[in-house]
Amino acid sequence: MYFPRLRDLREDADMTQAQVAKLLFTSQTVYSRYERGALTIPVEHLLILADIYGVSTDYILGRTDIKKKK
Repeated sequence: MYFPRLRDLREDADMTQAQVAKLLFTSQTVYSRYERGALTIPVEHLLILADIYGVSTDYILGRTDIKKKK
């Protein structure tokens, strides 16, 4: 599944793929595959990404357009 918001969120946070990958304890290659939809994001990584970017998991998954966490 492709998550186009991942790249936008990362770029809005002025972070590189390598920086985000380090926070996820994974490689830049794996994180790049998440952004391209070539690899499914594990739940653990999805939760960390939501915390990093200050958004809900539903926003990352495209289930809502509401960016802010409640």
